[in-house]
Amino acid sequence: MKKNILILGSEGQIGNHLKEYLTNKKFKVFEFDLLRSKKEDLRLYQNKNLISKVKNSDFIFFFAFDVGGSRYLKKYQNTYKFISNNIQLMENTFQVIKKYKKPFLFASSQMSNMSYSTYGLLKHIGEKYTEMLGGIVVKFWNVYGIEKDLKKSHVITDFVLMALKDRKIKMLTDGKEKRDFLYAEDCCSGLYQILNNYNKIKSFKKSVDLTTGKYTNIIEIAKIIQKILKKEKIFVNIQPSNNFDSIQLDKKNKPNMFIKKYWKPKHSLQSGIEKVIKYYYK
Repeated sequence: MKKNILILGSEGQIGNHLKEYLTNKKFKVFEFDLLRSKKEDLRLYQNKNLISKVKNSDFIFFFAFDVGGSRYLKKYQNTYKFISNNIQLMENTFQVIKKYKKPFLFASSQMSNMSYSTYGLLKHIGEKYTEMLGGIVVKFWNVYGIEKDLKKSHVITDFVLMALKDRKIKMLTDGKEKRDFLYAEDCCSGLYQILNNYNKIKSFKKSVDLTTGKYTNIIEIAKIIQKILKKEKIFVNIQPSNNFDSIQLDKKNKPNMFIKKYWKPKHSLQSGIEKVIKYYYK
């Protein structure tokens, strides 16, 4: 019998793709996101809508977080509101999960061990909650794909939109920093495998890194977009900056690729970017 799945943050970068993926797999998916309704605000203490959906769920994907791409984090992560939003939504949500003892997955970040980052520090707190409640932490690097909330968009979406609109990619840095990128559809297939093998994986690992293990310079991302659009007779100028990466400080972690026992991505970086461009190039 198929499980009832609750996705907290169902309108976000990962949740929005996962709800469609699991629906196509014939799961009953419960959506929950502030963008859908003010009644679905996880900052509300003893949220009756949350309690109802948790009680009726067999598994919970906890993606909800006040977060966005580097532009968003640079502007907001060191503000009272950013910290308060995330502390409140974690405390309220974990309380309900604890009460009803539901199996769950908490979406963290490879930045969770970077204590100079407010975002990373908050994700680390979420990992501690998850550890205490017996869930699985899944750490993401940089998941990319179609994004609905462009105020919180990430680097690949930003570059594609700039290229299509302005015929130039104006970078925040010199582009030398390296990142590991995972296409959203591959991310969903990985989460599906974690769901199907939850107890088995939990017996070996309390934390799983869901990523490709392949690093690419940010400026190479811009060049891939430039090359793809050139075939469409769209000529894009790349404009690096003299600034350095103040969000991650060019630090990176080496992922534990334990997940490869159950999953591997299908998309190359270029094929994933091509799909993103195709969506926005209308």
